[in-house]
Amino acid sequence: MAAIDQIARRMTLRILAVFALLAALLSPSLLHAQNVPGVDPNIKATLVAESPAKPGEELLLAIHFQPVTKEWHGYWSNPGDAGYGMELDWTLPEGWSAGEPLYPVPQRLLIADLMNHIYEGDYAVLIPLTVPEMAQTGSTADIALSAQWLACTDEICVPESGDLAISVPVGEGAFGDPRVMGWRAAIPPALDSEGRFQIVGETLRVAIPIPAALELTEPHLFVGQKELGDGLQPVYSAIQTFSRNGDTLFAEIPLSQLVLPEGSEFQFAAAPDALTGILAYGDNEGVRFSALRGEVEPDGVKMAGNDGPEVALLPLLLAALAGGLILNIMPCVFPILSLKALSLARAGGSEAEARSEGLAYTAGVVLACVALGGLMLVLRAAGQQVGWAFQLQEPWVVVSLLVLAAAITANFAGVFELPSISITRSGEPASAFATGLLAAVAATPCTGPFMAAALGAALLLPTVQALLLFAALGLGLALPFLLIGFVPALRRMLPKPGAWMDRFRKLLAIPMGLTALALIWLVSRLGGQNFALVSLALVAGLIIALMVVGRLQRHGKMAWPAFGLIAAPFLIFAAFALPATYSSAANRAAESILQPVEFSAEALAEARASGQPVFLWFTADWCFTCKVNEGVAIEREATRAAFEDAGVIAMRGDWTRRDEDITAFLTEQGVAGIPLYIWYSADGSETVLPQVLTPDSLVTQAVDHSGDQSRAQDPSGGGTGPAAAPDAGSGSE
Repeated sequence: MAAIDQIARRMTLRILAVFALLAALLSPSLLHAQNVPGVDPNIKATLVAESPAKPGEELLLAIHFQPVTKEWHGYWSNPGDAGYGMELDWTLPEGWSAGEPLYPVPQRLLIADLMNHIYEGDYAVLIPLTVPEMAQTGSTADIALSAQWLACTDEICVPESGDLAISVPVGEGAFGDPRVMGWRAAIPPALDSEGRFQIVGETLRVAIPIPAALELTEPHLFVGQKELGDGLQPVYSAIQTFSRNGDTLFAEIPLSQLVLPEGSEFQFAAAPDALTGILAYGDNEGVRFSALRGEVEPDGVKMAGNDGPEVALLPLLLAALAGGLILNIMPCVFPILSLKALSLARAGGSEAEARSEGLAYTAGVVLACVALGGLMLVLRAAGQQVGWAFQLQEPWVVVSLLVLAAAITANFAGVFELPSISITRSGEPASAFATGLLAAVAATPCTGPFMAAALGAALLLPTVQALLLFAALGLGLALPFLLIGFVPALRRMLPKPGAWMDRFRKLLAIPMGLTALALIWLVSRLGGQNFALVSLALVAGLIIALMVVGRLQRHGKMAWPAFGLIAAPFLIFAAFALPATYSSAANRAAESILQPVEFSAEALAEARASGQPVFLWFTADWCFTCKVNEGVAIEREATRAAFEDAGVIAMRGDWTRRDEDITAFLTEQGVAGIPLYIWYSADGSETVLPQVLTPDSLVTQAVDHSGDQSRAQDPSGGGTGPAAAPDAGSGSE
């Protein structure tokens, strides 16, 4: 299944130390080529020959790639969603020619919904050279090669290059590297019959002639062409469907289409007349195939296809647990810390009381997270493009939260008391449960480190497993209070209950009141100023009603009927006035000193095609983490100046209101919420930045790196690439 290993990621740029290599270490037989002075590579390349060159015959050379440590990997000719393939520039004797490189069967690596076609460990790429008849026996042919390749770990990528050379004797003799024979065996054989391929809508169909007797275990088709015409590209991480009919194997691969804006001068590559690639099966086995354009109608017995990498549920559950735990200190959750502080303050009761409150609080948090997650999955199954915190994109939901925040503020301030579920009442599980519900709902405006990977995976997992992830998220959010309830040593560290608690409760009305003010601002952003004024009138009426309730409570009189009488007119007024004053065009993107382009798939494609670096960020008025990051790292004069110097195109996606295009893009990135920050270098590489930005070490540092694109093409420079974008969304590991 696609997009599930995503999950972990980024981000310290490793700058390579530059030094000159010693003079070429040629062996007596001159078998091996050496890098000329350049960088110390992470993947070393060596050029060797299988045998002497014979006039009129084919000479097989091999480029042997050796990672310096096991975490580095190289790429197939079509690297997939990330990276880039090897580039070769030959200097050959007159009349000699080089054929197409031959690769072993690649492996698949899924990071942040990006499928990479890679090689781990040592591997060799073979290149056949055609030796002309006129080559003089007894002479020596000097062959030189300038090669560029990409070396990556799961976290960083570094463009590398090397100048390789070898002198090959022409004629007979004892010359050659015996390892080439073993490397030749690793190259998948080519089928002697051509297949057919057809593009139907956004599906690639391929018919490959494969003997029925050949057993295919876990087949996967590596398509050699990245561009299939009209902006169509294979979705490398998608499920591939296979069926067999006699000696023909049918494969169906989903495609994605890039749409350009009207008037764009960018031209898509033409549709190929032939398709090439590798059909992999079993344990590093495969065959090379070629297919011509023709009609393909899959007709046969369906077989097991590529269901993607096996889902490792435990790491995802741990990521969700860690993400929920970190939410306790994330800026977007700060307004609800007052609720938790009160729970801490009243944890000094009996052990049984503390445990019951801890369990009740946890039950409230977990139930709210599972309910919100389940509702999100139901809406997505019904065709709605929604993501985490989707409820905050609905004005009516935010108005309800505003009323609730105002009531909590009044409760904290001592204006009134709820009879049975007061969030400040000690020793009652109902109170702790209500506090847990509120904490989880208030925590949804943001995703923090570790969360993005888990929530992105939840969109693709089976329902039961997805709900387990949401439950793990809630457990992480509730974990500190659960531990306090069950660990007496932690409770003994808390202040003793006393009269100070009432004063402390009233003090905590301040941050809760600020939360209510923030929600008023969000209501105005979602529904317009008149909509916000009506909401404010509703809140004022309810506060007046609650003040009357509190006054009657203090005199021991029946209070809640009076609340109904006073609140009813305000509720009726709001029921009619709110729909009438709602403005669907209320939300306008906030002013930015970066003057960003508004996000769309077309705008992003055009910006990336310009050859300039692109910084894309997604924000929302209800996302506290987003606003903190913008104030700290994005909306700064230093960032603006750095962007201008580097020629960076700033692009912003505002998700304050529901936007199906943004939701679809987030889903493609393997995340379910925001913030999300993506850097597209001028060379086309992509890096997902952490979700918590610092003033200098991220945005400005990324600009400094991308502003040095000329060095990124030079062996002495370093860089990051798309494969470094793992939990991109999460910005954590």
